[in-house]
Amino acid sequence: MKTVYEIQQFLKQFGTVIYIGDRVADLELMEDELTELYHAQLIDVKEYQTAKLLLRHEIQFLKEKNQREDR
Repeated sequence: MKTVYEIQQFLKQFGTVIYIGDRVADLELMEDELTELYHAQLIDVKEYQTAKLLLRHEIQFLKEKNQREDR
């Protein structure tokens, strides 16, 4: 997985569609869902780590962008 879109498509395979309208909240929920799938042993460690890292990076990017815009 290389993009957030790919993670969304991956989660759809498990019947999970996340859309709240707040991009950061959506990403955080996807992160939580991945953790649940990993703990349930439905995905392997490599998929979990790659997706989690990508989501954390995107969350951090958006939070920093929002902070810059608030100034």
